[in-house]
Amino acid sequence: MPMPRVEEKIMQEARRTVRSADGTEIAFERSGSGPALVMIDPAGGYSGFDNIRGLGAELAERFTVHTYDRRGRGKSGDTPPYAVRREVEDLAAVISAAGGSALVYGYSSGALLALHAAAAGLPIERLALFEPPVRAEDEPPDTAFTAEIAALVSSGARAATVKRFLTAIGMPPEMLTEPMPGLEAVAHTLVYDCEISNATTYELLRSVRTPTLVLDSQGSSDDLTEGTAALVAALPNGTGRSLPGGWHGVPDKELAPVLTEFFQDRGTP
Repeated sequence: MPMPRVEEKIMQEARRTVRSADGTEIAFERSGSGPALVMIDPAGGYSGFDNIRGLGAELAERFTVHTYDRRGRGKSGDTPPYAVRREVEDLAAVISAAGGSALVYGYSSGALLALHAAAAGLPIERLALFEPPVRAEDEPPDTAFTAEIAALVSSGARAATVKRFLTAIGMPPEMLTEPMPGLEAVAHTLVYDCEISNATTYELLRSVRTPTLVLDSQGSSDDLTEGTAALVAALPNGTGRSLPGGWHGVPDKELAPVLTEFFQDRGTP
């Protein structure tokens, strides 16, 4: 999950905008040089409550890194009604701005979005995913939880929404002790991530033929590592790798070389 924002000087990015298919303005940043790489935030992540831009700074030594505020977050717009396909169209617009095709890295629910994009045929050259929350194949979508989060958002209880969501996904209690105003500001988008999860089927996963590396942390909970293993088994062209780390995270300096090696390999994963 997102950690406090990295310092602006880390990325030294050029801020830009692009319009999605429905006219929504999507804000993105570009830094570095080399092959185009687009990074996708997890639930609640964006330029104001970040956990991928530090990794992006490491990768910018070899890639042209693009990070963006997913719709409803930060400087990006949010045209109702929400649909997963609209987030896929947002990513398509960013990839187009990146040069027409790109390598893609997705973290957590951002990894689920990346899978939907690959299944839809977006020009993704290689795909790296960190702990996408994939449920068991015989487990139905948790529509009741989605409705609960939506009801909390509608009531205006943003802090309660965030706490309920983070508790439900298994965040350790010691990580929930401080207020998270940056995350509370985009609490309404947690419903979007729930909808992406509900829409992620094994039929969709089996349709993704993009070379894919699926990563997890050796310090994560069983539900996350089991989901990673299930995804690797479902993907026609995927492989898995576990790295030393904590709950739902691996240090940027440990993760960056693994991603660099994978993205620079033009063979199969």
